[in-house]
Amino acid sequence: MTASISIIIAIYNRKDELFELLNSLSHQTDKQFEVIIVDDGSILNLRPTAELLHESLTIEYFRKENSGPGLSRNYGARRAKNDWLVFVDSDVIVETDYIENIKKNLAEITCDAFGGADKAHKGFNLMQKAISYSMTSVFTTGGIRGNKNAVTKFQPRSFNMGVRKAAFEEVGGFSEMRIGEDPDLSMKLWENGFTTAFFDNIGVFHKRRVDFGKFSKQVYQFGCARPILNQRHPKYVKISFAFPSLFLIGYVLGFIQYFFFRNGLILGFYGLYTFLIFFHAMYKTRNISIAAMAIMATYIQMFSYGYGFLKSWILLNVFRQKPEDAFPSHFHKQ
Repeated sequence: MTASISIIIAIYNRKDELFELLNSLSHQTDKQFEVIIVDDGSILNLRPTAELLHESLTIEYFRKENSGPGLSRNYGARRAKNDWLVFVDSDVIVETDYIENIKKNLAEITCDAFGGADKAHKGFNLMQKAISYSMTSVFTTGGIRGNKNAVTKFQPRSFNMGVRKAAFEEVGGFSEMRIGEDPDLSMKLWENGFTTAFFDNIGVFHKRRVDFGKFSKQVYQFGCARPILNQRHPKYVKISFAFPSLFLIGYVLGFIQYFFFRNGLILGFYGLYTFLIFFHAMYKTRNISIAAMAIMATYIQMFSYGYGFLKSWILLNVFRQKPEDAFPSHFHKQ
């Protein structure tokens, strides 16, 4: 039996990006799916944008008070008519065979949830491509945490994530977390005996942040969320989660070693790492400007995530604060 799919888009303001996403969905080779748009209390009126594609897509549009992405996705899931819920961020573009490939994979691979990669579109600007590199490179905190040989432990993310509706409802959907709600859902699924898979042919073009300031804030929040997730799901804690914090601490120690002991050994390793990032980014993108900006993006990512992780870990484990008290903006009331 062919899988039935509901695309759920939780959105706040992003009118132009909504149009681009809907436009890409309107060109699918497989037209059998519905689109549910949940306007999370936007200041802008998004309904006219949704109505532009109404003739080529089956769209249900809902507007609600702002509650954050997780609860807005839950709102959309409750109104979905189909067996599979596919969540995509509003700042992505999908390829024309996205729905077709999802259905092909579901016919061949048994799973309760799945996810795919994100990548840079050729039309993205240089900074977007540099940020995309840093967020997906195997030499940073990015990369695909799973592959065909380890599909049962791939951790889908909400920019490109599908869940069987029955499994989603059984675990209660997304939690009250505003940041990190998607890995939280993946681990809840594992804890309840459900399986996840990585589909390598459903990658989406993910715009991410368009400047380094916003990118830094975003990955800082991701870093803050990880120790909270570690508390909620201790079975899935990995030492690699602390790597960016160790990277940051090592960099500070390197400067102390250089200025007080006139020894540049530690900083030398960072120099080698910088060259590695540059040449790998050059190889991946074939563009020297992107490679240079990828160095900046990588260090911003590692430092901001590392600082967020370290701060969160200390507040939760040394000062014994509750996550809701330490980071109230990371949660919303059900």
